[in-house]
Amino acid sequence: MTNSSTTMIPARAAARLSGKVAVVTGAGQGVGRGIALALAESGAAVLLVGRTLRKLESVAEEIRATGGTADSLAVDITDDTAAESIIATAVSWLGSVDILVNNANLAEPMPLDECTDAAFRTAFEAGPRASLSLMKLARPYMVARGGGVVINLVSSAAVRWDAADYGVYAAVKEAIRALTRAAACEWGADGIRALNVAPHAHSPGLDWWMRHNPEEAEQFIAGIPAGRVGDPVADIGRPVAWLCSSEASYLTGVTVPLDGGQSRWG
Repeated sequence: MTNSSTTMIPARAAARLSGKVAVVTGAGQGVGRGIALALAESGAAVLLVGRTLRKLESVAEEIRATGGTADSLAVDITDDTAAESIIATAVSWLGSVDILVNNANLAEPMPLDECTDAAFRTAFEAGPRASLSLMKLARPYMVARGGGVVINLVSSAAVRWDAADYGVYAAVKEAIRALTRAAACEWGADGIRALNVAPHAHSPGLDWWMRHNPEEAEQFIAGIPAGRVGDPVADIGRPVAWLCSSEASYLTGVTVPLDGGQSRWG
């Protein structure tokens, strides 16, 4: 299985985001990497943010190899000064911020009894608190540019029929969903759109689990109407790039599931 896509994209798609600057957190692997690559191939300059510089630079090299523009910033998203550093770096290195993708996450599925207070606080610091801080700091730059787009990565965990082990993880993602809806309502007059994306795609963690649990993985895939796990670039990144383009200018305040029909959103 692969986490990348080499399919060529039309010239029109490549120009969709020309001149735009995007910030992507959690960009070193998985869905974050897929979104960063797709934004870059659509013409955006991308600031890759994460905890491990080696992973970020690997993605940056992929982007540069195809003629794109990318810089890397290693930072702990839970630090009080992280958001200011991220936005200031994007403005200093790339000129501004037009697109903000909040993908970084430290919440893990676990039974409620196993979640310590420290783990709970960290999950919310890395999730809704960091996301809101970045959104507020990016907003003035988006306003100055005539508008912008916030993409917050959420999850179908809150609408699973079986919520066992997903309480804290879902709570973090649902808090982010609420912030997105509020931003869409409060900032729409400024030309800022805010969208939730609920993805399901290959990641190092999921691929490891599938390799080591082949029978369970087969049953798992059988439960996806599309019959496969999504590709981070083709199935998540490129739709996100379209959502960030002017072609989607009337879409805001909603949750877009990119999961092959796995979950039911009502």
